[in-house]
Amino acid sequence: MNILDDLKSQYKLGGIAHRLIFWNVGCFLVSLVFFYQFSVGSFSFPTWVALSTEPSNFIIKPWTFLTYSFFHDGFFHLLFNMVILNFASSYFLTFFTQKQFLGLYILSAIFAGIAFVGGYYILNLSASIVGASAAIMGILVAVTTYQPLMNVRLLLIGNVKLWHITAVILILDLMQFRLDNTGGHISHISGALFGFVYIKLLQNGTDLSKIVSWVIAFFASSFKKPASTPFKKVHKNYSRKPVEKRASKIITKDKAQQQIDEILDKISKSGYDSLSKTEKEFLFKAGK
Repeated sequence: MNILDDLKSQYKLGGIAHRLIFWNVGCFLVSLVFFYQFSVGSFSFPTWVALSTEPSNFIIKPWTFLTYSFFHDGFFHLLFNMVILNFASSYFLTFFTQKQFLGLYILSAIFAGIAFVGGYYILNLSASIVGASAAIMGILVAVTTYQPLMNVRLLLIGNVKLWHITAVILILDLMQFRLDNTGGHISHISGALFGFVYIKLLQNGTDLSKIVSWVIAFFASSFKKPASTPFKKVHKNYSRKPVEKRASKIITKDKAQQQIDEILDKISKSGYDSLSKTEKEFLFKAGK
């Protein structure tokens, strides 16, 4: 129970990068229960989760351009991606916001998914894909493009430049392009390309991650519980008449005070006997 409470606290207190790691791990655990075939020792993801290159699948299930980036086909696949995600996010969030991080992750995944489908269409191949690698490459290449000379300390190696790490990962992808997992490498390179373009556009004043913020805000407002009818909160305003009365009293009071001042001034100059009967009566009533 304490472990569960600790995980809940870490999820609530952690930023968007930690939450993405939680989501990826959670999706992996779910896939173990529902999609793992223990008889053959491999996953079999349905077409409503994995991104398929078949038009009959992705056209009627467009959400798979995003959902594929939260599932993995093995423990080490998940582990490697989450290590890189944690590494890349720690540097990215040094310079950019949580919203930009989430927006770039989502957009990189979608762009890489489109490139994967398009690439396999050109190659006349058919396959499906899962994994967060493309989205993570978008994050890594983005921060590398922004700060390529940043020093990074690696265990057993020492200090290296950030661009050295990114370059090694990209070169390994290119070297294996035609050997194995061609679709995965297409998506990796595409995610990296999107991360590069994102930073260049951002430096010119265009933040593509706002697209995701707008979409999230739109759906949030669409599913928000409608407010109660405003007529229940409208009350008749009777303030006008009292205001008019108050204004009338203030004006009357000013005139009376003015008349008193004039009478007192007359007394100071000519004495009380100089007052008329009307003035004496008015002064008497005002005195009460």
